[in-house]
Amino acid sequence: MRIIAGSRKGSRIYAPKGLEVRPTGDRLREAVFNLIGPVDGAAVLDLFAGTGALGLEALSRGAASAVFVDSDRSAAETVVRNLDKLRLEGARVYREDAARRLATEAAAGRRYDLVLVDPPYRMLSRFLPMLATHLPSVVSRDGLVVIESESKEEPELPLPLRTSRTYGSTRVSLFEGIQ
Repeated sequence: MRIIAGSRKGSRIYAPKGLEVRPTGDRLREAVFNLIGPVDGAAVLDLFAGTGALGLEALSRGAASAVFVDSDRSAAETVVRNLDKLRLEGARVYREDAARRLATEAAAGRRYDLVLVDPPYRMLSRFLPMLATHLPSVVSRDGLVVIESESKEEPELPLPLRTSRTYGSTRVSLFEGIQ
């Protein structure tokens, strides 16, 4: 896996071994960022970070900061390794349950320009009620929420849907912050 664009374009990133982490591949990541558009100066929240590929890509493309969240020890350590390898700054990594961290961020009044949600597909339906509760207060007014899911699943949130695209077995849904 490599960073697709930006200041770290072409740099390889580490991925933890095992089947629990399903990294967003290079082509899909490129398609996602084509949908998102420029991220210069953005504050990013990467839930279920895994390798951190999406948040790392955002930092490479000019995002000002990123918060990575994953409950898996190996995944959180991989994100730290990737940040060190790429020498990217402005990042925090939390080894914590994504739902708990999202609730904490909402309670603290923190806002993000880009929220990336890429859970294990079998967990998405269980996590959607928490997203529906907290995302409207966490995503900035002009911000975006990106949700990766199985192609058959169409996530619903109390946010305007900008677009939903299918790439092979994966669906990418973009929601907008409330104006």
